[in-house]
Amino acid sequence: MSFFESAKSEIGILAYSALFLAEDARIVRLLGERSGSVRIRIVLGAPDGTNVVERGAEEEIGEAMGAKIRNSLALLEPLLRKEGVELRLHDTVLYNSMYRSDDQLLVNQHAYGIPAAQSPVYHYRNSDDSEMFDSYLASFEAVWSRGAGAARRNLR
Repeated sequence: MSFFESAKSEIGILAYSALFLAEDARIVRLLGERSGSVRIRIVLGAPDGTNVVERGAEEEIGEAMGAKIRNSLALLEPLLRKEGVELRLHDTVLYNSMYRSDDQLLVNQHAYGIPAAQSPVYHYRNSDDSEMFDSYLASFEAVWSRGAGAARRNLR
């Protein structure tokens, strides 16, 4: 929670579902409170997207992956009514999930057949020689730019 609390200008979330965040009422409330002063960008997987279906098969959870995303979207819907909160859906292969708070980045590495919750998370900080931070941030921006805006009525 303090990770997102520390943000002064930007919070970014890139994942397939980020259900663990959407289910945490304290985090959703915090994001809502910060939305007036911090840009919040959330990029989740398109529930019926080709790569989401593939990831569900890899993790042997089948259609549950799309259901997890739909659940996240339903739980985040009140947050999306706030000024400064943007949501896009992507259909890309995610090699990792990313959680950004200004100059800090948590990167959850994905491994074939292993759920994200059981995969390692690396913490990067931006600095003058932060090549890893810059590379991951470029990846976030690439997925963000390819993502499609989600009309609220089509979230579920």
